Amino acid sequence: MKPEAVEAFFATLAAANPRPQSELEYTSVFELLVAVLLSAQATDVSVNKATKALFALAPTPQKMADLGVERVTELIRTIGLFRTKAKNLVETCRILLQRHDGEVPRRREALQALPGVGRKTANVVLNVAFGEPTMAVDTHIFRVANRTGLAPGRNPLEVETLLLQRVPERWRVDAHHWLILHGRYVCLARAPRCDACAVRRWCDLGASTMPAG
Repeated sequence: MKPEAVEAFFATLAAANPRPQSELEYTSVFELLVAVLLSAQATDVSVNKATKALFALAPTPQKMADLGVERVTELIRTIGLFRTKAKNLVETCRILLQRHDGEVPRRREALQALPGVGRKTANVVLNVAFGEPTMAVDTHIFRVANRTGLAPGRNPLEVETLLLQRVPERWRVDAHHWLILHGRYVCLARAPRCDACAVRRWCDLGASTMPAG
């Protein structure tokens, strides 16, 4: 993607969806952290179904820790890797209570020190909860960034680094939402919906498949 096309690419996505939101359901920064931690290798829909009952019982780190690993495991067993996630979640809550007064930290290093919280999860929390212009590169963003030519890279960190360089500052806070949603509903992995794509003209793949004239 040519540098001059990047502005138009994001302006078009913004016009179609001025206030993009995460599709995970939560009512606090803590619930957001939990939902994102549980979303690894699971769909947002499946996470939302599991967290509805979980958050009703344990909307705070103390209440989650009090539930214990066994009970949390039962409540989230419908999502992938539920045993490991339950263990990480309860331990994360104990660390929040012991080291952070029960609050979710705003520093990347502190977030990534929590069990089950990697760079992608930390980026989501920093962006969605605290408004930082980070890029949480999941499979959708990795695909869209490479396929469109927006930020080609061999791994998520390369893509993240290039996105932060190429995305204009005014679009940066919301960019990761637009790219995720675009990858989830338009730029599909196996059969991209190029005919329904509003940013096709600026995409390396889409432009190459447009009819002549």
